[in-house]
Amino acid sequence: MTAIRVENISRSYGAVQALDSISFSVEAGELFGLIGPDGAGKTTLFRILTTLLLADTGTATVTGFDVKKDMKSIRNSVGYMPGKFSLYQDLTVEENLELFATLFHTTIQENYHLIAPIYAQIEPFKNRRAGKLSGGMKQKLALSCALIHKPSVLFLDEPTTGVDPVSRKEFWQMLKDLRKEGITILVSTPYMDEAELCDRIALIDKGKILSIDTPNRIATALENPLVAVTGNPMHRLLATLRTFPMVVSAYTFGTSHHVTLTKNASAASLRDELAQFAFEGLQVLDIVPTVEDAFMAFAKPDVVEPQRTV
Repeated sequence: MTAIRVENISRSYGAVQALDSISFSVEAGELFGLIGPDGAGKTTLFRILTTLLLADTGTATVTGFDVKKDMKSIRNSVGYMPGKFSLYQDLTVEENLELFATLFHTTIQENYHLIAPIYAQIEPFKNRRAGKLSGGMKQKLALSCALIHKPSVLFLDEPTTGVDPVSRKEFWQMLKDLRKEGITILVSTPYMDEAELCDRIALIDKGKILSIDTPNRIATALENPLVAVTGNPMHRLLATLRTFPMVVSAYTFGTSHHVTLTKNASAASLRDELAQFAFEGLQVLDIVPTVEDAFMAFAKPDVVEPQRTV
């Protein structure tokens, strides 16, 4: 069963094309990731799917309900956690949760089993005002409020941005547990390492879908040789690499440069080409492509590099 269907959705803000005729579907019970840098169109799409914004063209359904015609039905059946913390900061943890339960005509007790593993971590602070919580605790409260009415689809817009690594890891474990409850999850993130935790992903940039598949298939779809190059000075090495005809693309990845070569080139031929420039500590090694390498290959050269964890 298809939980989310998007067909040729477009949306612009004046001269800016935020979404450009995008289409994809998410199956019921799937953990689906929307992966792309800031400004790619992820938040605009989420606002359309949660009936907070109208598309210029195209159609979309959530659990069979049309986003234009069935707004009330969709709002009653989905949970939405926006990128910016949007709960009432002057209310306590418990008051925020009770408010959301009341709005959806339910109680904390009725669906407590669904949020218990999450809420248990912040329950000792239930009398603390939401505005005084740490980033990780705010995240857990927001997720609890989005789940308290037992939605069939959960929309999470960059839920781990600005959160410490431990809280990020805990959060993704929570999502895996929620999937066991049969909840469909659509999550957006600029972090490429998080893409590998999804069942399927869609790479998005400048309002266009670049590729849709499992993380592993997207990463291994690259046919050209990929190498990691290091040497000093690194900035001059990158500039030099980008002048070689055998180099399709080159960008900085942590402490090395990831370089995509033409199909007839190799690590050895690139090493020979670089030898004449006398870079200190030069190394050229074959590597296995990642989702980020795939993203950079699919995106245009002037794309803003997606975020990675340090």
